[in-house]
Amino acid sequence: MHFERQKLMAVTEYIAPHPLVPPRCIVPPVVPFQEEDGYKKLLLRQVGEMFRDSKMIAVCQFNSPSNDEMQLVNYHLLKHNIRVKSFPNEIMKAFLSESKYKNLLPLFVGNNILLVSPETKAKEMLRILKRVPEAVLLGACIENTILSRQGVLNYSKLPSLELAQGQVAGALALVPSQMCTVLQSNSMRLTALLNQYIKQQNDGSGDTGKMEECPAEPSPFEF
Repeated sequence: MHFERQKLMAVTEYIAPHPLVPPRCIVPPVVPFQEEDGYKKLLLRQVGEMFRDSKMIAVCQFNSPSNDEMQLVNYHLLKHNIRVKSFPNEIMKAFLSESKYKNLLPLFVGNNILLVSPETKAKEMLRILKRVPEAVLLGACIENTILSRQGVLNYSKLPSLELAQGQVAGALALVPSQMCTVLQSNSMRLTALLNQYIKQQNDGSGDTGKMEECPAEPSPFEF
């Protein structure tokens, strides 16, 4: 083809107009259906039951654990009805992100274990963790309240529920007794004063009667 004809063909080549809306915006992309993993659903259900049935859930970072150390920790914790559980961080984050315990999310980094108990055994748990330097307490959820490490230490120093109830009952019983004593003090004082007055009156009348019965002795100067 001649050079001039090539230029003419290039200039007169048909260019189709672009559509106003891109095709990818008109036809929605096809998303392949992904079936939810049954094992993941099972773990999520177990985590939900754990948070529902447990009063104390402590999060600990367990560094370089061995089988002997795990058995030792389990042995000492089971004496106080505290169990050691472990779930993947993916499962814990998936559950916590949709629950009221969202503030626990930053604790699940690395290798973590959970110390779970249906009772609040914070004092016993801390005493056992002191003998296991590989387990570092990060935080806990005690009676639906999220606590930091220092918060758990402060909670362990609180008196037991029975002792606190006894102290409150003693304080409530002391106030009515003091009020009753204050209210009765005036009447008791008035009664004591009246008894003393009656006694003085009786003593005075008895002395006067004795003086009237005794005959007057003659004076030695009278003749």
